Amino acid sequence: MKQTAAVIGVGFVGKAHVDALRRLGIPIRGILGSTKERGAESSQALGLQRAYGSLDELAEDSSVTAVHICTPNYVHFEQASRLLRAGKHVLCEKPLAMDSRESAMLVQIARESKRVGGVAYNLRYYPLCQEARALIAQGAIGQPRIAQGSFLQDWLLHPTDWNWRLEEKLGGDLRAVSDIGTHCLDLLMWLTGKKVMDLCADLATIIPVRRKPRGRVETFKKSEAAGYDEMPMSTDDYASVLLHFEGDMRGVMSVSQVSGGHKAKLAFEINGSEGSLAWNSESPNEMWIGRRDIANGLMLKDPALMTPAARGYAVYPGGHTEGYPDTFMQLFKDFYEYVEKNDLSAARTFPTFETGHDELILCDAIAKSAQEKSWQPVQWD
Repeated sequence: MKQTAAVIGVGFVGKAHVDALRRLGIPIRGILGSTKERGAESSQALGLQRAYGSLDELAEDSSVTAVHICTPNYVHFEQASRLLRAGKHVLCEKPLAMDSRESAMLVQIARESKRVGGVAYNLRYYPLCQEARALIAQGAIGQPRIAQGSFLQDWLLHPTDWNWRLEEKLGGDLRAVSDIGTHCLDLLMWLTGKKVMDLCADLATIIPVRRKPRGRVETFKKSEAAGYDEMPMSTDDYASVLLHFEGDMRGVMSVSQVSGGHKAKLAFEINGSEGSLAWNSESPNEMWIGRRDIANGLMLKDPALMTPAARGYAVYPGGHTEGYPDTFMQLFKDFYEYVEKNDLSAARTFPTFETGHDELILCDAIAKSAQEKSWQPVQWD
């Protein structure tokens, strides 16, 4: 059966999903906006034929086989559970749910419904991230010993910056950690093949009071509101987390949404017994290779030079850059190829609902560690 899609949410990331689906040639039956009016406006602007009037209307559309959820965190559980039970495959933006209780339920519902659930940890899909994982797996830097990661942004640098993620009831108890920190944690564990077993977290609300504009604000866009209301903040702008991984590997993760000059800098460095690898998303087509006894190197993205395991994740030849939009396309390609196999016992190469649940288990441990100012074990299921 030819797969077809619908998208819920028509903001910044929803449009990225639409673009990637189109590049893959997957028909988009329609979109669902936060209101009928916004959905209609967006469907027209995006050149789509249909704007659904409600979640139930979308769930009952038998022509849709998979739905992409690109909405605020607090509605992920309601939307994903309804769609799974209606027989749809679901690809959900991160975090998968508001807490690990909800995410555990979604894992179970997906299994019972015999549908495929994926989570948009798309940043794994930069070509050189795939190459780094393949090199680590084949022992190119020896035994991994230290994993360092960070994700720095400045889009909430000023007290007048605002987004729905700042509201605890919409985004959850953790903000920078759940929004960008889970990307970083996912990348470190995926690269090394090792889970975090214990952690110690320090969280901070750098800007304690913000000015909420009166009117609608879209992610990464300046507000044109006529007035503001002062709002006290309780969620994290910043976090640093010490990490103990399986196999006695050590690490650290730092995230910030108030680091001036960094628009979206996800970075990692993996130090092994024979060398190191380092990469960051602001220079995504370069990877640093560190050595003790020979000169360091800089690998430029070139599928002709990449390992066979990673080569397929580079679309363009050497010298032709690949970036953020391409990561969605590669993730969706993995997801839909799996769905097409129609074999739920097959190995999954994309981030799954189980992956999303794991990240929320880590968030539980981080929140408890910060509150109690202590090391916490990660309570894996």
